[in-house]
Amino acid sequence: MPSAKDLFIRPIAAAPARAFVRKHHYSGKTASNSQLHLGVFWQDRLEGVLQFGPSIDKRRLLGMVPGTPWHGMLELNRMVFTDRLPRNSESRALAVALRLIRREYPQVQWIVSFADACQCGDGTIYRAAGFLLTAIRKNTTLWRLPSGEVVADITYSPGSTLKGSSAPAIPKLRALGAKRVEGFQIRYIYFLDPAARERLAAEVLPYSAIQEAGAGMYRGELRAKGQDGERPSPLGGSTPTRALHTSGARGKTP
Repeated sequence: MPSAKDLFIRPIAAAPARAFVRKHHYSGKTASNSQLHLGVFWQDRLEGVLQFGPSIDKRRLLGMVPGTPWHGMLELNRMVFTDRLPRNSESRALAVALRLIRREYPQVQWIVSFADACQCGDGTIYRAAGFLLTAIRKNTTLWRLPSGEVVADITYSPGSTLKGSSAPAIPKLRALGAKRVEGFQIRYIYFLDPAARERLAAEVLPYSAIQEAGAGMYRGELRAKGQDGERPSPLGGSTPTRALHTSGARGKTP
């Protein structure tokens, strides 16, 4: 009987990790700031990838846990698995990844990640792994272009890497026919160092707050109130979302 215990998780090079993410992640995009790439192998095949790295707005995020050193936190930038993996593989892979980081990178005190409840899911796997829920925000930064591509408004802001873009982001996006994506962005934190947990300045919300806010989503479909997913989406639910990167220590919003 296939079992999640048969998984093997180890660091892999950036190139194959990024190729896998581009092929299997719902966004089709990799996180260029990822620095640690962990491959999830089953039956000698790469069937999942977890990418960790600094956050886009690291300085502001550090304020959520005062006293955190500059290299004392990481973001789970991308997490994606194929449908071939046996049940509970996502949870086991994440748990092993967290243990590996705690052992090999003792300077890292906590991990932050963001569930995209606009396009994918509300973070079932994070709740199963014991992450703390610290923010539920209506999306304000993700926009869908007429082509169907979803982009972050920071891409169209002055000083971005988009050449020739000097106009404010929102007017430029609207001029292109883009529309803001409906949904929520949800922030989770996991503490590798229990002492750092005592310094958390952000509000910790009950998991039930997700459904109460109407932010529940599973496999890209909105959850009805009271509904809960039996299994985290294998398509991955972790993606950088600037609205939460820049939110400081605030919690739930309307």
